[in-house]
Amino acid sequence: MSTNPMKVRRAAAHPDRPGEACKAEPGAYRPEVDPRRCEGKGDCIEVCPYAVFELGRLPDETFDAMPLLARMKSWAHGRKTVFTPKADACRACGLCVVACPERALRLVRAEVG
Repeated sequence: MSTNPMKVRRAAAHPDRPGEACKAEPGAYRPEVDPRRCEGKGDCIEVCPYAVFELGRLPDETFDAMPLLARMKSWAHGRKTVFTPKADACRACGLCVVACPERALRLVRAEVG
């Protein structure tokens, strides 16, 4: 999936966009995905300028630990979710957070030390 310019513009103009507008040092923040909410639609992938995200299947141990309603929702969406294999590349632009239709993402300041 490549970056979608229309979705990027819409996310960039969102008044609730968190983060530091892509000006943070790489790794100062990391995106966190809530697997109970994520339906794997990939909007975060389409707006992320740093290729932080990838689409995959929810692991069995995560799926099994979820509440029943969350498991049913995940199952209905093919157990798709997004992962952050390149979280250390995040520059805290916040585009992913406001682009996510399920509100399954948030930016978290990385712990120093």
